[in-house]
Amino acid sequence: MLYRFREAQSIELGLSKPKERRPHLASLANTLDEAEKWRRDVIREISRNVSKINDASLPEAHIRDLNDDINKLLRAKNHWEDRVLQLGGPDYKKIGPKMIDHQGKQVPGNRGYKYFGRAKELPGVRELFETQSNATTKSKRNNRAELIKHADAVYFGYSDEADDGELLEYERQVTEQRMLKLRSAHDATLSDGSSSNESDDSENES
Repeated sequence: MLYRFREAQSIELGLSKPKERRPHLASLANTLDEAEKWRRDVIREISRNVSKINDASLPEAHIRDLNDDINKLLRAKNHWEDRVLQLGGPDYKKIGPKMIDHQGKQVPGNRGYKYFGRAKELPGVRELFETQSNATTKSKRNNRAELIKHADAVYFGYSDEADDGELLEYERQVTEQRMLKLRSAHDATLSDGSSSNESDDSENES
C-alpha cells in the first residue's frame, strides 16, 4: 500500500509517468514496435510468475492461482506473437525461444493447460502425472511383448540356411574354386621341382 501511495504521489508531482497498461486485445496494437513491446512485457510477467511458483513457502491456493495466471499469459503471448506476424514482424512461434513452454508439463486431454513448478506436485495433479507415466511404461512393455510374440525363427535369422539354399550353393562353389586353385599351385610346384632335378642329372652325366 505504501508503495502504491508513493507511486501515485510521484505521478501527481510529475516526477514519473503513469505506468502504461497493456491492451486487453492484441488487435488494438497498430504498430509493430507496440506489438513487440507488449509481447516482451508478457514474457517478463510469465518469467516472474514461474519464479514465484517455485517458492516452497507458497500456500496451495496461491500456487493454483499463479499457475492459472501463467497459462493465461501464455495464451496472451501467442496472441501478441500472431499480431507481430500480422504487422510484418518475425514468426516467434518458429524462431522464438521455447524455454518457458518447456518448463511446463501438460496432461493429455487438458487442452494445452500446463503445470509449472510446485503446481506439478499439487494433490490430484501429481496422481495424474503418475498415471500418465505408468500408462506410457505399460504401453511400451505391451508393444515390446507383442513384437516378441510375433517374432519367429526367420526374424532372428535362425532358419536362413534351411530356407535359402542359394547361400549354401554359393559357398560350395567358392570352396571348390579355392580347392582347384590350391591343387593347381601344388601341381605347378611339383612340376618345377621335377624339371630342376632332371636338369641337374643331365649336367652330372656329362
